Amino acid sequence: MKIRKTKISDLKQIHRLVNDFARKEQMIPRSLSELYETVRDFIVCEIDGTVCGVCALHIMWEDLAEIRSLAVDGGFQNRGIGKALVKKCLGEAKSLGLKRIFALTYHPDFFKKLGFVDVDKATLPQKIWGDCLRCPRFPECDEHAIIKYL
Repeated sequence: MKIRKTKISDLKQIHRLVNDFARKEQMIPRSLSELYETVRDFIVCEIDGTVCGVCALHIMWEDLAEIRSLAVDGGFQNRGIGKALVKKCLGEAKSLGLKRIFALTYHPDFFKKLGFVDVDKATLPQKIWGDCLRCPRFPECDEHAIIKYL
C-alpha cells in the first residue's frame, strides 16, 4: 500500500471512484475539469498500480481546510486505507499551519476515531455557500459536520 500525491495520470481513476460514490448519493460528484483544477488537493492509495482510494485536503480559509472526496473502492475497504489517507491529509494540514479541519460525512464515527468532534454546520459558511449549493440533497442535508482542532 502506497499513499502518495496524485499524478495527472490518476485523475480518470479518481473520477470513476468519486463518481461511483456520488451516484449512491454518498458524496458530491466531481467533473474531470474540477479534478484537474484541484489536482494538488488530492492524495491516493495505490496497490499494485491501481488507485484504490482517494482523499483531498481542500483549503477553505487561512485557518480552515476540508477533508473531502474520501473514497475507497469496495474491494479494498476495511484495510485501513481511509484512515491512512485522512492521517496523511492531517499531517499536511499541520505542516501548512492550519488550525481547523472539517468534513461533512455520513460516517461520523469513522472520523471521531481520528479525533474529530461534532460541529454545527452553521459555523462553516464557506462550505455551505460553496459546494453544498451544488448538492442534490441541499438544503435537506443529513450529513454530519465534524471538525478537528490541530
